[in-house]
Amino acid sequence: MAKNIENIKIENARIVFRNLSGKPDKFNSQGGKRSFSVVIEDPEFANELKREGWNIKQFNQSPDSDEEPAHFISVKVSYNNIPPHIYLCTSKNKTLLNEDTVGQLDYAEISNVDIVITPYQYEMNGRSGISAYVKTMYVTVVEDEFASKYEYDDLDDEEIPFV
Repeated sequence: MAKNIENIKIENARIVFRNLSGKPDKFNSQGGKRSFSVVIEDPEFANELKREGWNIKQFNQSPDSDEEPAHFISVKVSYNNIPPHIYLCTSKNKTLLNEDTVGQLDYAEISNVDIVITPYQYEMNGRSGISAYVKTMYVTVVEDEFASKYEYDDLDDEEIPFV
């Protein structure tokens, strides 16, 4: 199984089924597993990834639709071994999120995502495949009208009360 599988790099990705907080849900009944899915817009790219061994799925589609259903890949977020570099980006700054803060992306209004997905090849109980993990992700959020008005980046620690 040990093939040399390259990372997947996607700019302006669309992410769906967000559960970066790892809360219990329909697909994660015990909770603790952080994940989301990335839509693969290009069917040829999706088929290429399938041939390499990535677990690419298709969205369910109504039977009366003429269009080919879009593809997606489920991506895991793990802080156990090598933590991912996930950044929350605004017009003013970039913040590295950690295990305690990454869950805020579950409900964020996102304008752009650039992501690098790294493969983990596994063999278990006679089955083999590739699990997708976040290596690096930059998430740009939509800022509200007052964000710049209340931006305090230029203050040093002495000027900030209660620090």
